[in-house]
Amino acid sequence: MTHECIHDETGRSTSAPRAIERGNAEYPAHLRAVPTAPATLHVRGALVDADSLAVAVVGSRRATPYGLAAAETLAADLAARGVTIVSGLARGIDTAAHRGALRVGGRTIAVLGSGVDVVYPPENARLAEEIAERGALVSQFAPGMPPLPHHFPTRNAVIAGLSLAVVVVEAAERSGSLITARLAAELGREVLAMPGRATAPESRGANRLIQDGAALALGWEDVVAALPERWRACLDTRGTIGAAGESAAGRERRAAPDEPAARPGPATRQVLSLLGDDPVEIDQVIERSGLGAGPVSAVLLDLELEGRVRQIEGKRFVRVGRA
Repeated sequence: MTHECIHDETGRSTSAPRAIERGNAEYPAHLRAVPTAPATLHVRGALVDADSLAVAVVGSRRATPYGLAAAETLAADLAARGVTIVSGLARGIDTAAHRGALRVGGRTIAVLGSGVDVVYPPENARLAEEIAERGALVSQFAPGMPPLPHHFPTRNAVIAGLSLAVVVVEAAERSGSLITARLAAELGREVLAMPGRATAPESRGANRLIQDGAALALGWEDVVAALPERWRACLDTRGTIGAAGESAAGRERRAAPDEPAARPGPATRQVLSLLGDDPVEIDQVIERSGLGAGPVSAVLLDLELEGRVRQIEGKRFVRVGRA
């Protein structure tokens, strides 16, 4: 992907960043192991030990509705199982990945091609604040640095270095996401790609990665299966493949596995009543249910995890069975 520097489109955050030297215990261990890792990281938010279990979800700025929905769902599914989602705060797939992680209360790290007090693109200013509150904004560039075009390839190297695996969701043939994938492969990290339509320009880069040997990612299960064994075992120790950010309904199901399934609550019943065999857009579910975007998204995620609804292209949902 190409990156344009539009200086008057940047926004400044209010909380002060701090510098973490490479020798500091807070400096991410996976990145520290990379010989070319930055000597200093500037951070807003918190980096925690659990961030060692991190997967990057990256892709095109000019994403299709299919790509946006796929990235958000994948990130949400992984974050709900304890995986920290790493991405670059760019428009398109990156934004969808961060939003997916935050939607389920999970952790996410945004690696910037500017100073951590300079938000680009500007429409992501509120998203950046949410990430700083529930994850971290990270940059190797000093505060105040604008988003210059040549910053982004080195930003991509930090994304790869922080992550155990990189998943590409939609990428054109000349995409910065492919640079991230190549850098990850050079570091010995896992590289996966989600397939798209063969005739879609936005999918050619991701499809080419699969053709060249990248693992096929159809969902979170494929990503977890590609992780090194020690990290899969780490996921297993957290419950049903992780508990960080998992919904209350999911925790209740694990807490009483031998009890009969609880009767769905009013919100769940209302959402299910609006779904059938024909795809329904999420905006229609929100409007018809009157529940609001947050509650509907939470209910739909629970139902997806239970296998009772399925999300298809364009962030539309269908009901699976009638249970």
